Amino acid sequence: MKQIKILILFCLVGSIAFGQLTIEQCYEKARDNYPLVSRYKLIEQSEGYNLQNASKGYLPQFSLSAKATYQTEVTTIPISIPGIEVPTMRKDQYQVVAGVSQTIWDGGVVSSQKKGIKAGSDSEKMKYEVDMYALNGRINDLFFGILLLNEQLRLNDVYMNDLQRNHDRVASFVANGLANSADLDGVRVEQLTARQNRTNMESMRKAFLQMLSVMIGVQVDTSTVFVIPDVDQKRKEEVAFTLNLNENNRPELGMYDALTRQMEAQRKSITAGNLPKISAFIQGAYAAPGLNMFQQDFSPYAIGGVQFLWNFGGLYTRKNDLNKINTSINDIKIQRETFLFNTSLQASQQQFEIEKYLKIMGEDDQIITMRENIRRSAEAKVENGTMSVIDMIREVNAEQNARQQKATHKVELLKALYELKTITNKE
Repeated sequence: MKQIKILILFCLVGSIAFGQLTIEQCYEKARDNYPLVSRYKLIEQSEGYNLQNASKGYLPQFSLSAKATYQTEVTTIPISIPGIEVPTMRKDQYQVVAGVSQTIWDGGVVSSQKKGIKAGSDSEKMKYEVDMYALNGRINDLFFGILLLNEQLRLNDVYMNDLQRNHDRVASFVANGLANSADLDGVRVEQLTARQNRTNMESMRKAFLQMLSVMIGVQVDTSTVFVIPDVDQKRKEEVAFTLNLNENNRPELGMYDALTRQMEAQRKSITAGNLPKISAFIQGAYAAPGLNMFQQDFSPYAIGGVQFLWNFGGLYTRKNDLNKINTSINDIKIQRETFLFNTSLQASQQQFEIEKYLKIMGEDDQIITMRENIRRSAEAKVENGTMSVIDMIREVNAEQNARQQKATHKVELLKALYELKTITNKE
C-alpha cells in the first residue's frame, strides 16, 4: 500500500508539472521526439567501426596462395660431361605459400585515415545539430502563436461581456422608448461578429495545439498552461541595444569548422599516401621444385626480410588533388562568410523589431486609458440621448482594438526576443 501511495503521489506531481509548458521544455521535447534523433547514435557507431578498421592496418597481414604451372621450356645447363648426368628443371611446377607481413612504417596512412574518419564523423554530427537546431524556429512560431491566440481569446471574452452589458442597456432604452430596434440590432451584429471571430481563433488555436503536439510528442490542449517567458524591461533593453552581432554560437559555424578539418585530413592523407612504406615479412612454402630448382621432389622452404616500397604513381595527380582540396576549403569559407552575413542581417532586423515594439508598448497603456475614458463618455452620452448607439459601439470597438494591439505587441516583442536568441544562439 505504501508503494502504491508513493506511485500515486508521483503521478499526481507529474501531472501537475505536465500541466504547465515552457518554451524551453518544447525545445527539449521536440529534439527528443524528432525522428532524426536516432541518427546521432548511428553516426557514432559508424565512426567506431571505421576507427577499428583503420587501427587494424597495424595488425600483421596474413596471406595464403597456391599455384600450379607448366612451361614448354626450362633453363638447362649447356654442359655435357661423360659419365655425369647434368640435372634439369621440371616443366611442371607446384607451390603453396603462406606469408605474414608486419607494417613498420606506413608514412602516416593509418593515422591520417583515423583523423579523416574523426573529422568526417564530426561534420556529420554538426550537420545533425544544424537540422535539430532548425526545430527551434518552428517551435517559436507555434508557441508564441498559441500565446497570442490565448490572449486574444481572453480579450474576446472581455469584449463580449462589454457587448452584452451594452445590449442589456440598449434593450432597456428600447423598452422605455429611448432607442429603436435598429440600435439594438447594431449591438447584436457586433455580438455575432465577436462570436465568429472567437470561432475562427479557437479553430486556429486547435490547429496550432495539434501541430505542437506532433512536434514535441506530447499531447497538449486548451487545459495546458503555456508559461509566458519572463523577460523584464531591463533585459529587453540590454538585448535590444547591447547585443554584439559578431557573437554567434550557431551550430552551422561548428559544421563549417568540422568540414574544414575534414578537408585538412584529406590533405594529410594524400601526403601520407605518396610516402614510402617499410614492412617486414616472412613466407613459408611447400613447392616442387623448392629453392633448389634442380630438386624434383616437393620440399619446404622459408623466406624472410624487410621490404621497402615507394609508389610514385600518386605524384602524377598530387598537385591536382591538393588544388581540389584547396578549392573545397575556399568554398567552405565562402559559405561561412555568407552565413554570417545573412545571420547578421537577420539579427539587425530583429533588433529593429525589438526597438520598435519597446517604443510602441510605451504608449499602449496611454491609448487604452484614453479609449476607456472615451467609451465611458460615449455610454453616458447615449444614456443622455446625445449620441447614437452606433457611435457608442464604434468607441467600444476602438477600445477593444487598443487592447488587442497591446496583447499583440507584447507577444510579438517576446517572439522577437526569442527569434534573436535563435538567430545568434546567445543567452
